[in-house]
Formats: sequence, structure tokens, C-alpha cells
Amino acid sequence: MAAVTPKIRSRKDGSAVPLDEFDKKLLDTMQGKFRIVPRPYAEVATLLGVEEETVLSRVRELIEQRIIRQVTPIFDTRALGYQSMLVAAKVDPEHPWRPAKIVNDHPGVSHNYLRNHEFNMWFTLATEPDSPLGLDGTLEVLKAETGAESVRQLPTLKLFKIRMDLEMSGDTETLAKAAQIVEPVDIEPQPYDELDKAVIRATQGDLPVVSEPYADAARELGMPVDGLIAHLEGMVERGLLRRVAAILFHRRAGFSANGMGVWKVPEDQVLEAGRRMAAFRGISHCYERPTYADWPYQLFTMAHGRSKEECDAILDAVRDEVGCIEDRATLYSSTEFKKVRLLYFTDDFTSWEREHAGVGA
Repeated sequence: MAAVTPKIRSRKDGSAVPLDEFDKKLLDTMQGKFRIVPRPYAEVATLLGVEEETVLSRVRELIEQRIIRQVTPIFDTRALGYQSMLVAAKVDPEHPWRPAKIVNDHPGVSHNYLRNHEFNMWFTLATEPDSPLGLDGTLEVLKAETGAESVRQLPTLKLFKIRMDLEMSGDTETLAKAAQIVEPVDIEPQPYDELDKAVIRATQGDLPVVSEPYADAARELGMPVDGLIAHLEGMVERGLLRRVAAILFHRRAGFSANGMGVWKVPEDQVLEAGRRMAAFRGISHCYERPTYADWPYQLFTMAHGRSKEECDAILDAVRDEVGCIEDRATLYSSTEFKKVRLLYFTDDFTSWEREHAGVGA
């Protein structure tokens, strides 16, 4: 199969919607400082020096304009015991939408992109803790149904960073600057009970954009709002919940390019190189993943920029800072097939396995 060379989205500003300085500060705050409290929008308003209704009104407008994708709790897939991994697949380069639809139909696929590489389809896949198929069995089904020529499993061996904040107020120099070096995180499945599951079911998905966004979930659970807030804070402490935040439509928010920088470094330098790569403000994700004969890169980084040139500048700064790079490549996305937050503890996983593999009935 010939290498794929899809058109890379690199036009400056892409399909971005013009945003003023207040919008940029609001989006930065909604991504990084949206606290788990009974009235979080009132706290955002205080930080920005405006009225709560101003924040609520503008957030609703930004959702309507498809700049904010959703405001949502971000639960940790691995801490909840779900198996997950990044998958690279070689699918028909002339007709990628058919296999993309097949992959997208799995409820554990949260992200799926077409990228400029021979391995042209890249998606994340998760399966439930008690899945009869598991990751391996699920991938076998997907490979057969999509007709993929080859599939590479790229699970996380070491997590250095996962923090998807688009710095609306930062310029290229800011994004290409190293901040504090971070240590890798080891996340193992954590214990949880039926109340935790109920809280997740009641709060996951779109959080209402109202003064007291947790009130409906608290009523559903039969507990006071303060009790729900305390429980969510406890889930953060236990690693089950990473945070609550606004998730943006990247291109509409002005970040028209995302480049997956992949790096080959000496084996004895992987830990130090990963730590230093993760420190860059313009890098949202940084992982160590397994290598193959046709895939020699151990380290993966995601850079998001307002143009391909900005992504390149961030990744070039990473290269210059780390200094021990043996080989590198940058894979740009040309099509976003799917991007959602996973919904946990639903019947969708069981239904998919029953329909596609006849298990779990």
C-alpha cells in the first residue's frame, strides 16, 4: 500500500472564530481553573472581575458557536480499570471513511484521526474492566471488519503528561518554552464502589451551564449538593477524576493544527527525554510507547498550534532542548473522524460485543 499523503491543515487560523481578550481569558480559566464547587461559574466570574451571569451567558454562546465543545468532568480511564491504548492502522487510503465509521461505532473509541503517514488511521480504544473480548479481541474484530492491512498496538508504557489546555493568551514563544520539568505518573486501577459508579453516571457528559451545575445530579443521587461536591473532591484525591473543565473545538478556537511528534532516543535516555519534553507548555500529551521493526519511536508528544508553523516551532524547540534525538517524525491530522469523552459504566460496550462478536449475551 502506498504511503498516504493527505492534505495537512496548515492554513493560518484555519476555521477559527475571532475572539477578544475577554473570551481568551474566559477560555483559559474554563480550561484550567474551573473548580469543583457548588457555584463554579461565580468563582470564574470573580477571577475575571465580571458578574456571574456574564460568564454563564458567554459560555452558552461559545458552546452554541462550537468553540467550547462541552464543560465536563474528566474521569481517568486507567484508574477506573478500563484497558486502553493508542492504535495505528493502515487502512485503504482512497476510502478511509468506511473503516473510520466501523472504528467510530465502538463506544470505547474516543479519538480517531487520519494522519499523513503509511499508518494513516490513529485512534484510542478502551474496553471495560470485565470485557470478554478485551483489547486484543476487540482489535481483532476491528481489523477484520475494516480490512486494515496492519495494526500496531501502542499502549502507554509510561505517562509523562496529559493536560489538554489550549493557551488562548500565549504566543508561539510562550508555547515553545519549557516550564517546570514533571515526573512521569504511574496510574494503576483504583478501588471504587457502586456509589462511585452512580456518581460517574450522574455527572459524566455535558455539565449544565447554570449557576449550580451539580444540583440536578445531586437530586438524582438523593444527596445534598455539598455531599456530591465532597464526593467528587474525594474522587480527585483517589485519582478517579482528573478535573472538571471546558473542552474546546481546537480549530474553531484558533488552533488549526495538531502535530504528533514521535521521537527515537537512546534507550538509556528515554526517561530523562520524556521528562523534558513534557515540560513544554505547548505539549499537551507525552508518553513512552512500545516500538516495532517498522516503528522505532519510543516517545510520543502532541503539539497544538494556531498553524502548522507554530506546531513545528514547538517541536523544534523540544528537539533543541532534549538534544539526544536519533530520529523524529511529525504526523499531522488531516481529518478528525471522532473526538468525544468516553461514557463509563453504560450498556453500550456489552451491546457492541454482543453484536460484533456474539459474546456477553
